[in-house]
Amino acid sequence: MNQELEREVNQLHAEFCAGLADPKRILIIYALSEGPLNVGELAESLHLSQPAVSRHLKVLRERGMVIGSRFGPSVEYRIGDPRLIEALDLLRAALRDHLSHRAELAEAFIEER
Repeated sequence: MNQELEREVNQLHAEFCAGLADPKRILIIYALSEGPLNVGELAESLHLSQPAVSRHLKVLRERGMVIGSRFGPSVEYRIGDPRLIEALDLLRAALRDHLSHRAELAEAFIEER
């Protein structure tokens, strides 16, 4: 792969991952994994303000993580790609294993004292 293309792909990858950098956006994605919701429904279920949810949805939309469909005056959002949930679940499993390993290290350190 030429360097320019590789740099561009890496930049896109970083921007995509940045969409997951806020815990509230992850909560929105998991909420939408259960089915389509509009901004008001998301705000209510996540105990967030509608403007905050709208801002987070904009970031997720720009990265293709969610898709909005207009139904009359309302826009209903859904996950852009179901593999996103699988990826988040894999990341959580890796985090769990990492935390478990750190706990084991801390326990071993305490036992050494």
